[in-house]
Amino acid sequence: MKKVLLLISFFFALGLCAPVTMAQGGSRGPDQTAVRDPEMEKDSMHNLEVARQYFKLKKAYLASLKRCEEIIAGNPTFSKIDEVFYIAGVSSLRLAEGKGKQKQLPADVTSEKLRDDAREYLSQIFYNYPDSPFRKEAEKELRSLGGPKPKDALQPSSGD
Repeated sequence: MKKVLLLISFFFALGLCAPVTMAQGGSRGPDQTAVRDPEMEKDSMHNLEVARQYFKLKKAYLASLKRCEEIIAGNPTFSKIDEVFYIAGVSSLRLAEGKGKQKQLPADVTSEKLRDDAREYLSQIFYNYPDSPFRKEAEKELRSLGGPKPKDALQPSSGD
């Protein structure tokens, strides 16, 4: 009988503690309860680190943008998706301005499309990640693009 009571007490205590530990996740956006695949997180983190290097050190905005788009398409619940949106948005904007070290853009990419993409990515941060450390910078860049896109005009994101 004591073993049964001890076992019941253990599971009861475990049930009380589980929600507390789950609430301590590192998500900075609306998908705080998302279940994340550790392998996808690892792969996305690697792509983000490479995108950061291309973005900050090499000014290779096209390569940085491609890495970010890979993360957005493959792992929309990535724990650092707000940073991915920021790097993708600013990379798109810099490409539209003709900045960076890439020799030339693909023929099907126009400055207008890049500016629209930049506005889209940065608006995702504005609406979906209000506590993001990238929000103020995103707002600053959005001012030069005419402000955030209307929320109903945004593509669905992981946080919706």
